[in-house]
Amino acid sequence: MSELYFFDTYAFFEVIRGNPNYKKYEDANAITTIFNLAELNYGLKKEKDEKTSDEITEKYRIFLVEVTLDDVKEAMNLKIKNKQISIPDAIGYIISKKLNAKFLTGDKEFKDMVDVEFVK
Repeated sequence: MSELYFFDTYAFFEVIRGNPNYKKYEDANAITTIFNLAELNYGLKKEKDEKTSDEITEKYRIFLVEVTLDDVKEAMNLKIKNKQISIPDAIGYIISKKLNAKFLTGDKEFKDMVDVEFVK
């Protein structure tokens, strides 16, 4: 799989939980932001112990890409238009467009958006 995918937090959880619909993305060429890893780590810590949560999160460090202030400003324009989108996902969507990646998610707010790989 050579296409580039932006993993939002939803996608990470589906891969971690073993959702068969996400199996093909396990070895994908992937990127994400520190904001999505923060959400991931927080969500994991609500379900698992600190050490395990941190180890799982650390595994995805290699996916990190830089976020600029201009990216944040553009993402907040998107968030103003669609209040249901989380701040990390708004930033992620903008980064995915900037880097020509498919935004991988199962979040319903993104279902009909351009360049989204919507998987439940």
